[in-house]
Amino acid sequence: MIGVIDYKAGNAPSVLNALQKLNIPSSLVSTPDEIKKSKGVILPGVGSAQATMDSLRELNIIEVLEDKVLKGNTPFLGICVGLQILFEYSEEGNAKCLGWFSGYVKKFNTQKVRVPQIGWNEVSFLRKHPILTSVDASEFFYFVNSYYVVPNDENIILGKTVYDVDFCSMIAHKNIFATQFHVEKSGEAGLTLLRNFANISLQI
Repeated sequence: MIGVIDYKAGNAPSVLNALQKLNIPSSLVSTPDEIKKSKGVILPGVGSAQATMDSLRELNIIEVLEDKVLKGNTPFLGICVGLQILFEYSEEGNAKCLGWFSGYVKKFNTQKVRVPQIGWNEVSFLRKHPILTSVDASEFFYFVNSYYVVPNDENIILGKTVYDVDFCSMIAHKNIFATQFHVEKSGEAGLTLLRNFANISLQI
């Protein structure tokens, strides 16, 4: 089963709906025990990094997430803010984040582009990967973001997108995947990514 973390700052139901459309065994999870039972974990996100971190603390699931993902190698997919909080801190409210990866979250230059970026934009993938099975070398996905991640280790970057700057829009490192774009709102390409994540998690 794929566990979709349900917290008040997220958009878990829409991600669950996409998984159910694909007939992937999945459910909303919000307790440590439910997360422990999940074969793969998805952390969707809408809103600020600080609100997301506060919600995860209130649910008391940060420790079990780190045990499952960092120590247990359970496949993990972060979406939007679910990508951003994997780094050390965000300029948005100077929020301290999970710090699974070295780097930070930076705001787009509001003097040059409209913020937030809302709509479809192209993601160019830097290499082949099982998570990208049946996905073209570049595809259009749906974004809603005012901030973007700046990883210190460029080797974890799987996809890049241009919006004033050439920014990281997807990462992949071992069992951890995360996208700045909303896979659940990105049509067939987004559903393909979700299906690939499920295949990796459930070993279908």
